[in-house]
Amino acid sequence: MVDEVPGSLGTSASLALRFGQIMFSSASLFFMCLDVDFYSYTAFCFLVTVMGLVIPWSMTLGLVDAYSVFIKSPSRQPGVMTVIVVGDWVLSFLSLGAACSSASVAQIMIAESIPACPVKICSRYSLSAAMAFLSWSMSFASSLLNLWILPKL
Repeated sequence: MVDEVPGSLGTSASLALRFGQIMFSSASLFFMCLDVDFYSYTAFCFLVTVMGLVIPWSMTLGLVDAYSVFIKSPSRQPGVMTVIVVGDWVLSFLSLGAACSSASVAQIMIAESIPACPVKICSRYSLSAAMAFLSWSMSFASSLLNLWILPKL
């Protein structure tokens, strides 16, 4: 039997991490999409695309976690866990890249006082990037914990 690692697939901590990812990714997407001019900047389009990928990924794995928590039998096959670990790592690094690029573009726009970006809209972009950073931190924690359990399978 595999030792229970808090935060690995099939635990209540993993369910909480997935729920946090869904909430922060949705908030990031919401704040970015409040303004229709975000598509003018590649960094913001990248953030929207990545958050649009993170939400269904986290929802699917959240459902798997919820099923495992309520049935009390986490199923961990090595092949499935490998796919989950690789998917988590890829989306984690994409989220970090999107959050960093969006935050830097938003700060440059605020610092340069670009007329196309009033402070209210640019601060929304910064808030969206902050939510993406929080989503990334939970995604990264989840990927590390799942990676930790992978060799034990």
